[in-house]
Formats: sequence, C-alpha cells, structure tokens
Amino acid sequence: MKVGYARVSKYEQNLALQMDALEEAGCEKLFHDQVSGAKTQRPGFDKAVAYLRDGDVLVVWRLDRLGRSLPHLIETINVLEGRGIGFRSLQEAIDTTTSGGRLIFHIFGALAEFERNLIRERTQAGLAAARARGRTGGRPKSLDAKKQEWLFRMYDEKKHPIQEICDLVGVSKSTLYAYLRERDRKNDR
Repeated sequence: MKVGYARVSKYEQNLALQMDALEEAGCEKLFHDQVSGAKTQRPGFDKAVAYLRDGDVLVVWRLDRLGRSLPHLIETINVLEGRGIGFRSLQEAIDTTTSGGRLIFHIFGALAEFERNLIRERTQAGLAAARARGRTGGRPKSLDAKKQEWLFRMYDEKKHPIQEICDLVGVSKSTLYAYLRERDRKNDR
C-alpha cells in the first residue's frame, strides 16, 4: 500500500499541490502536517509512520518535506527500511523499492557520512592547532588560583561542610568536585 505524507510550514498554504500529486501517484491513505521542517513534533508524520506496515511505501512530494537535513532524512529512511517499508520521493524520482533507488539513496548516505567525517577532522585539526599555540579551549575557570588554594585548604582541613565551602567560594558542589579531581590528576603525574 502507498501511504502519502505532505508537509507545509505554518506560513505557506500550498498543501493542495502535494496532496493532489500524492493521490495521482496512487496513495491510498494521506497524512499531513502544517509545521516547519525544523520542528521535531510532527503529529501527521508520526501517525503515518504508525500506520505503515511491512511492504508499504511512504511517498512524499519532495525530499525536503520529510527531513530537516540529509543526516535526519537518512536516519528516517533507514528506520523505515528496518521495518520493511519502502520510500518514494516524487520530484527527485527516488524509490527505495528498486535497486536503482536504493543505490541513489546509499550514495546520499555515503556523502552525508563523508561530510560528517570532514567536519570531525577539521574540528580536531583546529583544536590541535589551538593547543599547539597554548590554548586549551573550554569554559574559563570560575576560580582564580587564590580561590582554588582557599577551596583546597578548607576541604583538606575537614572543618567545614561541603555546602559551606561551596557557598563561601561561590561554586556548586559539582564544580568543587571537578576542581578536586583536577588536583588529584595533577598530583598523580
């Protein structure tokens, strides 16, 4: 069975064009949303996915009606494929129920993975270059050296409860323990 899904943003009202194309493509059941593609809550899409069964095909007018980004689109179609559900996009002529359609879709997946790897490599190279110039990155320390020394002294004296130390120094318990772990790591070297 072919199941159609159409989506328009709140501002554009051209749902009829998509619905007509889906009916013409032979969709027996139609679902739709009037929300931005950036929204994660899409009740019509959720109902369509719940309705689909093994052997069915989800049909959309265009790829961008289904996914917010290429990785999101690939993830969605992989979930459908895992349930034995095919996918078809009318405008891009992609049909994962055919070997050619699966090939095109897997090429999209490979390109998305390649893009993620490039971003990861660039990020790691940038961080390494910054470290080589003496920048460690991350959030700035909330305590200067004098306050850290005071925190350690009060903690080591064991005369003050943890919450009192936190209140006096002006940090949370998790921050206090992070400073203590950092000190322990430095002392273990």
